[in-house]
Amino acid sequence: MNFTENEIFGAALIGFDMIDGPFLKWKKEYESVGKGVSLDDFAMNFYLAFRGGNEAVKKPRAILYDKFYIVAFPRDLELCCLFMKPKNLDNNIKQLNKIASRIITEMEVNEEEAETAKESDSDENTVDEIKRLIPNLLNGTKMSTPELRRYFKLSNSQIWKIMSDLESSKKIKRAEKKGRSQMWTAV
Repeated sequence: MNFTENEIFGAALIGFDMIDGPFLKWKKEYESVGKGVSLDDFAMNFYLAFRGGNEAVKKPRAILYDKFYIVAFPRDLELCCLFMKPKNLDNNIKQLNKIASRIITEMEVNEEEAETAKESDSDENTVDEIKRLIPNLLNGTKMSTPELRRYFKLSNSQIWKIMSDLESSKKIKRAEKKGRSQMWTAV
């Protein structure tokens, strides 16, 4: 991180009281850039952001806001915060936004592919299950293709594909034809 000392517009030391919690011990403003930040109001937030959680949890070293960023350095229970004006922030954020948008798009494509693969696996399992059920359903009875299609909530082409596969594997056979409907029975 490249910065110059004149980027620092303020500093604060946030102490910690065992009863009252975090409090602003002292603050020093070098410029009026940070007037939008009330350090008294944000002392608790800054302290918790940089020191919250247990030691196993990763803690930030800096937090970037729209108009400034804070770098914090812990010492015992205290926290020294340096408030800094970022240089060229808008350009960096625009570049990062492009990268984030590209990553989001890639992840959505990956997610859609995974869902499609999951659905096709599920469809294959469903078709296999229907192929197992139809011969049992037709055992000792006759049913037409439209009845079977409605029974399994399939399209006309899907039921004909399944019936054709079952007929080829000699699990069912054509019994008779009623009007335009083909009647099926188990072998």
